[in-house]
Amino acid sequence: MAAKDPLGVRWRTSTYSGTGGGQCVQVMRWATAVRVRDSAAPESTALRFPAGAWAAFVVAAVGRCL
Repeated sequence: MAAKDPLGVRWRTSTYSGTGGGQCVQVMRWATAVRVRDSAAPESTALRFPAGAWAAFVVAAVGRCL
């Protein structure tokens, strides 16, 4: 699932998030970084992570090493 903000940037929400919970995050790649925001409050500040750090987090999460 993808949502577009006013700047034309595509934010992605996991397909595992479902539709009714409102307890998910959205991610967006921007240059050499990844931004993460609360899907329930898209107007709030997004967190910014270096792309390499985000990739390491995803690998750890998938491998359940967290």
